Amino acid sequence: MGSRIRTAQKQARELGRLRTGYSIPSDDPKKRARPVKSTTWVVSSHAEHYVTAAAAAWGGTVERWQPQGNGAPQFRVITEAEHLDAILPPGDPLSQANEMWNKGGCARRCDGQTEQISRHPCLCLAEHGPDWHILRQELRTKDKVCAPTSRLNVVLPDMPDVGVYRLETHSFYAANELAGTVDMVLSGTGGKGLVPVTLRIEPRTRVAGGKTKQFPVVVVEIRGVTTRQALTGPLPTAVALDPTGARAVAAIEAPRPDYLSRAAGALSVDDVQDVYRDAHAAGHLNDELVAALSKRAEELKAETAAPAAAPVPEPDEDGAYPAEVIDDAEPEQSGGWPAVAQAGSGARA
Repeated sequence: MGSRIRTAQKQARELGRLRTGYSIPSDDPKKRARPVKSTTWVVSSHAEHYVTAAAAAWGGTVERWQPQGNGAPQFRVITEAEHLDAILPPGDPLSQANEMWNKGGCARRCDGQTEQISRHPCLCLAEHGPDWHILRQELRTKDKVCAPTSRLNVVLPDMPDVGVYRLETHSFYAANELAGTVDMVLSGTGGKGLVPVTLRIEPRTRVAGGKTKQFPVVVVEIRGVTTRQALTGPLPTAVALDPTGARAVAAIEAPRPDYLSRAAGALSVDDVQDVYRDAHAAGHLNDELVAALSKRAEELKAETAAPAAAPVPEPDEDGAYPAEVIDDAEPEQSGGWPAVAQAGSGARA
């Protein structure tokens, strides 16, 4: 692999958007389009062939679409799918903030404590109190209080090209649940590797103040693997791309080798390196195993460097002891054990 700009933020290209609603134009040109909540996924993109592929996979009719505002014309399809198979890409795919938008762009972006644009404490909290998110639903306006905004990047493995689709939702409940699910997955994988998931639009009902409200919530579910398998470390790529395939099942069901026993029986640093490489290739490497392998390699290095015990001199027939000749010792080479993968690199390729 070639060199990279270390300060550049590497990210996959956005191919399109996943939406949970659409708008119906008004007969009166002076009135804005009427928003409609969808029970199935809506896929939009600037590229028609992406949307055509989505329609072929999940149904629906491709249509020309003009986003609200001054955005460039796009293509969209209102699919027939209530759930989509997707993959969480490496890194942290979720971005969240409380946001308020107007014609001039983003007026507020807050993390719940500090409004990032003005650098002031949360303005909605100061103006409306701790239940400001409930007030937003009552006011039914976007220019009074912020909306909890969650943006999740996912890979659609059955779509053409390499890139991500961005899912955006303003649901208060989705904001809490998406963060909980993604953070739990990241705690197990460390943001490394791919994670198969299912995106689902789940209908919810809330009864409060004598009123019943129906609303959809975006749900992210782990797909094809158990919670134990998803949280034990990065999954093999074959599992992430096809959790139910023969290769994936073999990768999941394969017993985990006893790397510690192999390291204990190692006779050289090179043998420990072999254990390291095998664990790394299988996706089983973790901090605990690296520490154990490093310790074993240090032990072997110490055993190799330790001089043999000198024999006890004995007098000859005349009672004289042999003379001791001392050679100038070469300076001992210093060097630690920065990583198991680097130790003994001069001995083996």
